[in-house]
Amino acid sequence: MTTTTDELRLAADFAPASYDDWRKLVDGVLKGAPFEKLVGKTSDGLKIEPIYRRAQGVVPLAGRAAAAPWQVMQRADHPDAKQANAQARHDLENGATGLTLVFAGANGAYGFGLEPSAEAAAQIFDGIYLDAGIGIELQIGPQSRMAAIHIAEYVQRKGLDPAACDIRFGLDPLGACAVWGSSPYSWSEIVPAITSAIKGLAALGFKGPLAAADGRVIHDAGGSEVQELAFVLASGVAYLRAIEQAGVSLEDAQGMIYARLSADADQFLTLSKFRALRLLWARIEQACGLTPKPLFVAADTAWRMLTQRDPYVNILRATMATFSAGLGGANAITVLPHTLALGLPDSFARRIARNTQLVLLEESNLAKVSDPAAGSGGIETLTRQLCDAAWSLFQEIEKAGGLFASLEQNLIQRKVAATRAAREANIAKRRDVLTGASEFPNLHEADVAVLDAKPVALAPYGDATFKFDALPPMRLAAPFEALRDKSDARLRSSGARPTIFLGNLGTPADFTARATFAKSFFETGGIEAIDTQGFTDPAALTAAFKACGAATACLCSSDKVYAGHAVAAAKALQAAGAKHIYLAGRPGEQEAALRAAGVGDFIFAGGDTLATLQDAWRRME
Repeated sequence: MTTTTDELRLAADFAPASYDDWRKLVDGVLKGAPFEKLVGKTSDGLKIEPIYRRAQGVVPLAGRAAAAPWQVMQRADHPDAKQANAQARHDLENGATGLTLVFAGANGAYGFGLEPSAEAAAQIFDGIYLDAGIGIELQIGPQSRMAAIHIAEYVQRKGLDPAACDIRFGLDPLGACAVWGSSPYSWSEIVPAITSAIKGLAALGFKGPLAAADGRVIHDAGGSEVQELAFVLASGVAYLRAIEQAGVSLEDAQGMIYARLSADADQFLTLSKFRALRLLWARIEQACGLTPKPLFVAADTAWRMLTQRDPYVNILRATMATFSAGLGGANAITVLPHTLALGLPDSFARRIARNTQLVLLEESNLAKVSDPAAGSGGIETLTRQLCDAAWSLFQEIEKAGGLFASLEQNLIQRKVAATRAAREANIAKRRDVLTGASEFPNLHEADVAVLDAKPVALAPYGDATFKFDALPPMRLAAPFEALRDKSDARLRSSGARPTIFLGNLGTPADFTARATFAKSFFETGGIEAIDTQGFTDPAALTAAFKACGAATACLCSSDKVYAGHAVAAAKALQAAGAKHIYLAGRPGEQEAALRAAGVGDFIFAGGDTLATLQDAWRRME
């Protein structure tokens, strides 16, 4: 498309707009309200302004090479090695450029995972050419630690050149300690074991990276972006120190470590987090007297954002997460299939996970520009804020004696617990919405297929000599889904879900907004809402209530209608046998009169939805 002189002149005809001009317009709209109302905050308390000036003098970050696509990784986690091999070969034949081998007991296994035996390792790679340019990433735990050795031995048996095999071995005892909340060994005992494994793999010719600094530990547990970044830095530095103490030069150790981050559906925070990690690690390298080299950064889409209910929305979440991680410079991305929270994903879910990346790479061409967010005022500011806050927390961890010592002191766990509690409170109040779970539920959604597979049984791993608070993975939607599960159980046992009668007052124009709100409110907890036409006559209202068979009711209408009819309606419902009456909306000046008439609770935006629903279930039980 060509640009004409007239088109260029058109823009010049407008006076340049300044920030001050914009503020004047905004202040007029706010009408005296504080400007801070427009300023958002992250879970770390970082401010997000409504508008930013363009950043000046910015140099794009050095990360993934320009126009180079990230590795399209696909999970291999089927407990049956033959099935895992068939899935892996199909994925590689249809666009995947790498495999994430998730072994049972690993931090990212989420209930399943590969068998960590030598026989299974050989079966998994049957017909797969490891030296043909595909990426391999291992996710292993203490109980599956021998999988790394088995794979190295497999490469030797096949006569392959280890340097030609792109394998990231993912050794990460610190991450396992954090998730488990215990360790059979002290850090001084762990160091010789991991450094021996790293040196042994390097001596065989594997180019690495070999050890993983895994931020998913924090993200899965409900932590913040700053906490995740600081954990990765502290973990990476701990491994650097250990490798150097084992007699390896820092220049060689530099390439033995890589990072893994979670990518979630918050586009700007995810993008900024990946950019911030590169700046932070470069600062670590400089402090070590090293010339900074681009850190290999792997991404997994976030576990905690997955929902069991309306799981197809997970596809949208994963798309946004992949988009953000890709633009943030991730070198490899693994998309968790949208049904993973329900069980082991089938071929359809795996295909969607794979194609999510292929569409973004081959149709949207996201990898064609290196660091496309460079110069964006908002992204650059957020990146720097994350860097400053994460560096401060990293220093706090270092002052405590390093990552293992800070885990023993529960320093990190206390911070994550506080962030998780605040996050859960926002979910409970539906300030943060999980579509399909905490908002817009569908009580009649069809079951989603998953594979029938038996998880691998693992032997115990040592006695928990060193104990501290654990950081287990969580899903944000789980409390709402627990109520939905109870509803499903009630439906199976009795043939009907618990119900609530919506007592709509007045005309549709009066009650539709609040009736819609109330229906969504109660059905997120598995309580089916019985909708009605508007009533003006209390007798007709009570007749409809008695006919529906519900034990509880919720009045829905406008404030104007409530003023004239709510008290009488509540009295009529109470007289008709309603065990509990809700009213959709804030009570205002009528609260005392409404409560006296029989209204027990008020439901409104910003209230504690989860607590109200849990109380409703207690009343029904």
